Amino acid sequence: MSERLIYLPLGGAGEIGMNAYVYGYGAPGKERLILVDLGVTFGDMEGSPGIDLIMPDLTWLEANRDRLEGIFITHGHEDHLGAVAHLWSRLNVPIYARKFTGTLCRLKLEEAGIPADTVQIVGPRPEVTELGPFKVQYVPVSHSIPESAALVIDTPAGRVVHTGDFKLDGTPIVGDPFDPVMWHDIANEGPGVKVLTCDSTNVFSSHPGRSEAVLAAPILDWVVAQKNMVVATTFASNIARLKTLSEAAIAADRKVCLLGRAMRRMVSVGLETGILTDFPNTIGPDEAANMPRNKVMLLVTGSQGERRAASAQLSRGRYLGLSLKEGDSFLFSSKTIPGNERSVGRIMNALSEKGIELYDGDDGLFHVSGHANRPDIEAMHDLLKPEIVLPMHGEHRHLREHMNIARSKGIASMIATNGMMVDLTGKAPRVVDQVETGRLYLDGNVLIGAMDGVVRDRIRMALNGHALVSVIVDEDDNPIPDAWVELSGLPGRTRGGADLGEHIEGELAEFLETADRKTVRDDAKIEEAVRKITRQVSMEEIGKKPEVSVIISRLMAE
Repeated sequence: MSERLIYLPLGGAGEIGMNAYVYGYGAPGKERLILVDLGVTFGDMEGSPGIDLIMPDLTWLEANRDRLEGIFITHGHEDHLGAVAHLWSRLNVPIYARKFTGTLCRLKLEEAGIPADTVQIVGPRPEVTELGPFKVQYVPVSHSIPESAALVIDTPAGRVVHTGDFKLDGTPIVGDPFDPVMWHDIANEGPGVKVLTCDSTNVFSSHPGRSEAVLAAPILDWVVAQKNMVVATTFASNIARLKTLSEAAIAADRKVCLLGRAMRRMVSVGLETGILTDFPNTIGPDEAANMPRNKVMLLVTGSQGERRAASAQLSRGRYLGLSLKEGDSFLFSSKTIPGNERSVGRIMNALSEKGIELYDGDDGLFHVSGHANRPDIEAMHDLLKPEIVLPMHGEHRHLREHMNIARSKGIASMIATNGMMVDLTGKAPRVVDQVETGRLYLDGNVLIGAMDGVVRDRIRMALNGHALVSVIVDEDDNPIPDAWVELSGLPGRTRGGADLGEHIEGELAEFLETADRKTVRDDAKIEEAVRKITRQVSMEEIGKKPEVSVIISRLMAE
């Protein structure tokens, strides 16, 4: 039985976020495996109410964990490492990461009671980590978080380059610049690159990507021009942007105050690992509250509209003793991730109502993307000259466009979405299996399956309300006609103005008075009839079919 090289995305392929990619080499069904990244995406009130984090379902990988050699984390964004602390115990293998990323990962594991030495800190190329048939190197790339890395994965079937999230930036302010000489060497070592698994996020952006360094001058000009308190929000992980904003504040004779746990943690880890140098001294919220407003800049979390973050709390009123006033200025130095527009807009409108001047990064003055645009993606194709291109990290339309670009250059390519096992051994990729994939929801502090019905029921109750009906049957199997109905999330009155609960109780009394013995003795039949009547009456009166819970109490003879 011949050996093969396989690729299996469990998350991140056909969506943006929740990245988890499996590579394997060996005899079919016996391949040794590695996992690249283990991230999360975030819930929303429309599709997953009450859910904060969503992560990939690792059922297939759990069933094959005796074949799993280790987990490689490419960088410290939540969509690449956010699920590690929640799911590691299901896999129980070593985790590998560079120093900054590994420190973030260790903090998450320690908070979950998992030993920090589970994470092995590895250096960049030329350091090699050998696991089973894999020889893995971390190759520094530019991104919007320090120490991002692509992976060079050498296997007996050829070299795979997994870009992770990247951009071509020679002056990233913080972190590693893109090194074309190193990448030229990677492309020309041995037989070259067999497979390029490549970021597709910005494939529809036709202009070349811009360096983080171009923001320094416009941000400084903006800060200097403001007359009152200045507030700026960006991704907490974008340490380069935090440094640029802070340096502009100091140059404008302002003190800097960091608000938000994630932002303070990122800066702290940056300083601890030596990634971040010369970061201006900051002040606490108490000191900021007592300073003249034109001498302070607040750097706050919540650029994506997170309801508990500092931005949202300031938009609603006070946060840690600080409040915003008419004439203050608020900068969103970020791009709104698709799906977050409504949440961000809600904060912007609340700030506007307070008379606060709003600025954002839409015109390019105050934000640059951390992902490669189309010309940069094509440059990576041209530099590495791979036999095969596999688009990843994008919605389906991103993957399709990326595939078309590769094919136009004569490179074999295909769309591989979550659950598609692809054989990469030959000259062109081919699907050899379909693995069932899904999602896990963190509901409070409990993991539940997306198909468990919890969120589905929650959505139904949100849309249609809920009715709780209590029925009592006496010791002689005679139902007491006075059923009790409690309504939640429903109008209290019928279209005729009567009390809806009492109206339903009246209809249920008629049923209970005439129900036959066979029905009364069967709880399931009573429950079915009560649910049907309750929903039918509600639909007739208010146009809603609520979710119905029925409690049947039977009195016992003494």
